[in-house]
Amino acid sequence: MKLPGSTEWMLHCATTLAQLDAGDTASAAQLARYYDLPAPYLAKQLKMLVRAEVLTATTGPRGGFRLARGAAEITLLQIVEAVDGTSAPYECREIRQQGLGALPPEDCRRTCVLAEKMADAHRAWRDSLSGVTLADIVAGLPATAPARTRRRITGAA
Repeated sequence: MKLPGSTEWMLHCATTLAQLDAGDTASAAQLARYYDLPAPYLAKQLKMLVRAEVLTATTGPRGGFRLARGAAEITLLQIVEAVDGTSAPYECREIRQQGLGALPPEDCRRTCVLAEKMADAHRAWRDSLSGVTLADIVAGLPATAPARTRRRITGAA
């Protein structure tokens, strides 16, 4: 499975916001500069996380984005699904029943074994991501990373 680049952007931006002090925000422009990304497209992606209630957005001169709830309550799966949706990446089109190799209908009563295995893999992937929170990710960063991030995003120590 290959996810779009915007998924990486949102995972990193959410992790960045998780490192800010409570109440602090970062604008789309600040995050775009931080990661050297196109601000207009990044803003659209960030709004997807707002719609999914992963982030909140405020307007005004000190406005921007921040986590909608604690980092320990936001999973990687919630972020990925906000950007990419919830559809399984594999869709069995039952080609085992087509062409010269077509199996008879009585041999196709059960779900295709390939579809079963792909569904199992998708479930395992989802379970893995649902078990990891932004707090877990921040805890795995170098000890100096949160202060460095705060300095570079908001100018705070």
